[in-house]
Amino acid sequence: MSRTTNAVARHKRRKRLMKLAKGFVGDRKNHIRLTKNAVMSALAFSTRHRKLRKREFRRLWIIRIGIASKINGLSYSRMINGLAKSGCGLNRKMLSEMAIRDPESFAAVAAEAKKALA
Repeated sequence: MSRTTNAVARHKRRKRLMKLAKGFVGDRKNHIRLTKNAVMSALAFSTRHRKLRKREFRRLWIIRIGIASKINGLSYSRMINGLAKSGCGLNRKMLSEMAIRDPESFAAVAAEAKKALA
């Protein structure tokens, strides 16, 4: 009977793990036992953080809009309320981009919100 080994499959499995661990620091990138644990943890965290990223970006947009609306004489909540009453269809992402890149147009939007509140 011929002798069989698991060499090809084992090598492929290890190679796949090492590829996923590329960029890791220290022994986590080149010792198989530590690498396996590190990769599994990283994959679990990446799943969780895909959900968290959406929350964090929304928080960032709200902070930016709040600061820009304070400059234009409104609080964040009054700004959003005024935009809703005026029927403005701009979302928070677009408003924050306007606040950073085009303050003049953001000021015009804030004026519309003020007018809708009055």
